[in-house]
Amino acid sequence: MTGQARTTAIVILTAAMFGLTYGLSSPLIALELSEAGYTETLIGANSAMYAIGVLLVAPLLPRLLSRQGFGRLAKGALVLAGALFAAFPAVPFFWLWFPLRAALGAASETLFVVSETWVNQVTEEAKRGRTVAVYVTAMSSGIALGPAILTLAGREEALAFVIGAVLTLLACVVLQLGRPQEPPPEPAPKESPFRYLRLAPVAVAAAALNAGLESAGLSLLPLYAIQLGWSEQSATILLTILLLGSIVLQLPIGWLSDKMSRHRLVLILAVLSAAGAFVWPAALAMEGLAYALLFVWGGAFVGIYTTMLAILGDRYQGAELVGVYALLSIAWGLGALVGPVLAGLAMEVSPHGLPVFAGAACALFALAAGFHRGGMRRNDTHAQGSVH
Repeated sequence: MTGQARTTAIVILTAAMFGLTYGLSSPLIALELSEAGYTETLIGANSAMYAIGVLLVAPLLPRLLSRQGFGRLAKGALVLAGALFAAFPAVPFFWLWFPLRAALGAASETLFVVSETWVNQVTEEAKRGRTVAVYVTAMSSGIALGPAILTLAGREEALAFVIGAVLTLLACVVLQLGRPQEPPPEPAPKESPFRYLRLAPVAVAAAALNAGLESAGLSLLPLYAIQLGWSEQSATILLTILLLGSIVLQLPIGWLSDKMSRHRLVLILAVLSAAGAFVWPAALAMEGLAYALLFVWGGAFVGIYTTMLAILGDRYQGAELVGVYALLSIAWGLGALVGPVLAGLAMEVSPHGLPVFAGAACALFALAAGFHRGGMRRNDTHAQGSVH
């Protein structure tokens, strides 16, 4: 295995660990608090602390990455995440779970930004779409692995927390022993990450859209299906099918993004996502159609973000790319905070509020992407058949 291939594999493993910390901690902590008798309001407030941690650490990441480097910062984040998983069942007071949850959000988001920047820095532009697709597939697999670990291990004697701690620490060992190639350190940009809001508004919107609908869907899609008459088990399977589509379809989407205009592909995926969400009510009346639609919808929706990462890798390098990803982290945190609230309000107004909210959000994003074509164009013309 070449040095570049080894580096890419190790960085993608780091991305999978980010997904695992997110996918395991969310349901695990919520179930622990519910069993202890805490209200849904307090459980929701604790969940919001994850996004607070993201918002707090994101502006600091360009400077931290400049000082610490990719490998050291990633290993520090993995060690912190492992320690936090071990700390949750050990602390005796519920209020301590609030700062612990915020710290876990900060550690996970550090892994997210470092791995995204790292994989884009070491990837050739001609292969960036496929490599980023593998990266997102690994991240999505990590998210899906979290609930699977919880299902298999259960919550007896804090076993799930221990497994999460062990896996993150093992990833740190792999990162240490693998010695992946690191891009040369660059000085941190003096400007605030918010300056990229003007330069990359569509990418910021894509991050907020991805986080908002992902958070809302994970929480509310099973509830929506149950309201339509699905059993609790069948409704949970729907969510699994959606997540499976978000994993499996990233590789063909990444291949497409290397063969055609990435801007055009983002628009196509956004339109498909909007149309697909609007037909959820009709599709969920038929089991087979519901499975097929949610599988395709999950892939198309996550594919927007996959393709956008490749576009950003085309346009930015080094410290600038870190600054862009820091801004995207802030957008992700805000989306994760606001998305479930708006979707919940929509469901109170209408029984089909969730698909209406999802469809409207994707449609608005498609309009924004169409109006800001210049901010999404690729810098090369290597892809055959590209239309710019």
